[in-house]
Amino acid sequence: MSKRDYYDVLGVSKSSSQDEIKKAYRKVALKYHPDRNPDDKDAEDKFKEAAEAYDVLGDEEKRRKYDQFGHQAFGAGSGGGFHGNMNDIFDMFGDIFGGSGNGGFGGFGGFGGGGRTRQAKGSNLRIKVKLTLEEVANGIDKKIKIRRAKIADGVTFKTCSTCNGAGQVQQVTNTILGQMRTAATCSSCNGSGKVVDQKPSGIGSDGMDRQEEVVSVKIPAGVQDGMQLRVGGKGNEVLGGVPGDLIVLVEEIEHESLTRDGENLHYELNLSFPDAALGCNVEIPTVSGVVKINIDAGTQPGKILRLKNKGLPNVQGYGKGDQLIHVNVWVPKSLSADEKKAIDNLKGAKNFEPNPGKSDKGFFDRVKEMFS
Repeated sequence: MSKRDYYDVLGVSKSSSQDEIKKAYRKVALKYHPDRNPDDKDAEDKFKEAAEAYDVLGDEEKRRKYDQFGHQAFGAGSGGGFHGNMNDIFDMFGDIFGGSGNGGFGGFGGFGGGGRTRQAKGSNLRIKVKLTLEEVANGIDKKIKIRRAKIADGVTFKTCSTCNGAGQVQQVTNTILGQMRTAATCSSCNGSGKVVDQKPSGIGSDGMDRQEEVVSVKIPAGVQDGMQLRVGGKGNEVLGGVPGDLIVLVEEIEHESLTRDGENLHYELNLSFPDAALGCNVEIPTVSGVVKINIDAGTQPGKILRLKNKGLPNVQGYGKGDQLIHVNVWVPKSLSADEKKAIDNLKGAKNFEPNPGKSDKGFFDRVKEMFS
């Protein structure tokens, strides 16, 4: 089944302001919230669908890409769309639900009546990884040193007396519609339901020890600058819950001679006039090594040569791009007396008069060919 338009999901128009989108999302989220629709799979799917739509439309940069390219703007792992579980929705959009990551509606127990209890989750760690174009082309396993909080050896716990181990405290608010029961994260245990009982000397009151760790991150071929990869369970630990994640932000190192355009690569080839006129062999750098190609005699400036499948792989595994070679004929800025004389002797020669044929493409035809 194809995805619904994000604007239709939230019931807004493309001209809606960010504030209007936020209000629309809150309205839809309230309607399909799990606590208002217990054991309703359809409502849960619509709740997740709304979260995905707001993840894009609520971010101006993602929204701009979506308006231009639609759902195709976001490939797997590109940071567009929401693909997490129900707990992640409350982590990411806590402000929408009127509270911290646990949500002003109390996570899954917000509207009262025996809702499900959220498991506490440690905070995420974020790190930036710089990749060369060759590493992007082939994919790589990166060893990354991080420093994360782990429960120290020898720490013991006891049940939080404030929330009696629930991790949440119930609150009742009187409204014009009657009483509304909400749940908020327990401030004493931060939602874990446990507090430190005994700890070794040198360990803080949270019972955590900050330790260095080397993490292996498998980076797939074809990733793009700005993409985020998630390594589950390698973030900070939390008492009575599960560790957070390690978020790896990809940053590309600019290549000295190749320029990236999606899966395609571009290379500027500068030829002398004699080489362009007489033809020659040249070496072209690619991400898989240097290749030799033949330049035909009479090659015109602006011609685009294509090296099939010499570009970058699609991160989703849908083939590879090409490398496009843009031919430029270099005109010297200064000439010696003998060089001027030699070139002057060519003036008036019929063969040197411009005489483009139908096969000699103009600028717009070359641009069209480049993107075909």
